[in-house]
Amino acid sequence: MITSGKLYIVPTPIGNLEDMTLRAIRILKEMDLILAEDTRTAQFLLKHFEITTRLQSYHMHNEHQKTDYIVEQLTAGKNIALVSDAGTPAISDPGFLLVRAALKENILVECLPGATAFVPALVQSGLPADTFSFYGFLPTKKGRQTKIKQLGEEQKTVIIYESPHRVAKLASELLEALGDRPFSYSREISKMHHTTYIGSLVEAIEHFKTATIKGEYVLVLGGLIHKK
Repeated sequence: MITSGKLYIVPTPIGNLEDMTLRAIRILKEMDLILAEDTRTAQFLLKHFEITTRLQSYHMHNEHQKTDYIVEQLTAGKNIALVSDAGTPAISDPGFLLVRAALKENILVECLPGATAFVPALVQSGLPADTFSFYGFLPTKKGRQTKIKQLGEEQKTVIIYESPHRVAKLASELLEALGDRPFSYSREISKMHHTTYIGSLVEAIEHFKTATIKGEYVLVLGGLIHKK
């Protein structure tokens, strides 16, 4: 009788390789297959930790086509791990479709604890972290202003991901739509040039005029009750 394999969701470091857990290394070594958002990025990580497990790509452009095949492999008894380029899969990265499909077929799924960029950014912002709303990346075009208006109605602390070439513009859009709010960002988290900025939206817009803008940004915005 063939017993189904297990799907492991394995977080990877968001910067510093020392943040890789011992358990994550062991699991990746034991797998029949590792699914990676970018096999080149994953190969660098695997080589560093002397992991020789076979790699296969699984990303936003092929996840719809590959999910059924992967579930078939799990059903046939293969143990498979999913990793993203950095952080925890399915958090603004591929993974949700596969987890849902596996659970639908009664395949065991286990997510290991590990790195997620918004957690350190939230904690070190000094804004309330007991309840918060996570928005990930906002739409770049259609629906962007609607989403900004929606997050402006949030009572709780709001967390947003943004790319370096749009972060200054987003700060201005937020100020225009919501008025001034307490504001923090973290970039290059756990890396050599890790930076956390704490201030307000008005202050941040001035700050961005001269700041070095590099790396992915985690923005933390005070909720409606924090509005100045």
